[in-house]
Amino acid sequence: MIKNVAVLMGGFSSEKDISFKSGEVIFKNIDKTKYKPFKIIIEKHKWYYTDKHKNEYDVCLNDFSITLENKKIIFDAAFIIIHGSPGEDGLIQSYLELKNIPFTGSNSYVSSLTFNKRDCISVLNKHNIPSAKSVQLNFGQPYSIEKIVSRLGLPCFVKANRSGSSFGVFKVNKKEDLKGYINQAFDFDNEILIESYLNGIEVSVGVMNYKEEVKVFGITELITENDFFDYDAKYNGKSKEITPANISEKQKKLVSELSIKIYKKLGMKGFTRSEFIIIKNEAYFLEINSIPGMTDESIFPKQAKIQGISIKELCNEMLSQALN
Repeated sequence: MIKNVAVLMGGFSSEKDISFKSGEVIFKNIDKTKYKPFKIIIEKHKWYYTDKHKNEYDVCLNDFSITLENKKIIFDAAFIIIHGSPGEDGLIQSYLELKNIPFTGSNSYVSSLTFNKRDCISVLNKHNIPSAKSVQLNFGQPYSIEKIVSRLGLPCFVKANRSGSSFGVFKVNKKEDLKGYINQAFDFDNEILIESYLNGIEVSVGVMNYKEEVKVFGITELITENDFFDYDAKYNGKSKEITPANISEKQKKLVSELSIKIYKKLGMKGFTRSEFIIIKNEAYFLEINSIPGMTDESIFPKQAKIQGISIKELCNEMLSQALN
């Protein structure tokens, strides 16, 4: 029997446009012989289905259904491809858990934890996962520029704590610029993280539990024309992504083992991407993406392709895991 699958896209954050692109890719690649996909747009005050003619039909949140031509359609599962809130911060997962609806990816707790950079780093530090020196600030909290610079040095990075795609991330080269960047980061989140600069090789490691084995899909080296791997570098062609990464076998083994350890220790599900800075034979954790991009420009699909695994196969595996 063909299952009805809601492909959830959009969201509340600056990443919603990327989510729409990822959602289109997932929608096209779901196996239509097993599943009937529906594009479900998630907005702050409205959830709705949109058909090929751009007609909109409201989603009934009482039973997670839509009505088409006087026929109620109940969804058997949800494929979550919302980057940022409410897809990566646990909100959508909490709703689906309450409704007992199967969904792809990690549960609400794990999603919330990994979306919160500060909390995630704190947990992983207890498992001996190295990270940069950092200072945490909440909005309205007094702070000393001198003390921050004394602890972290310059350059340093100011990051919105709960944001993705490098929104709200700023590289600070001069002490007099730090306060301005802190204020800008607070425009994105009321919690921020200030980290020391790590001068090394940045890599992105794709990991997924695929056919009952947690495996590394690939290691991609990130080289940018910009000052760092920001939104412009990620999505506007201002970067070079080398897969497999041009690093030593020892470094590959190191980040592979760390990525798998992180995936297992955090209890992750679905496809993920962990970011590291490698300095000689040490790797420092930056963040993990619980719902990485699946656009034509995205890293994870390219890593899977090198492994000989298509997006269609990834979608099938994700939905199979969710439903079983």
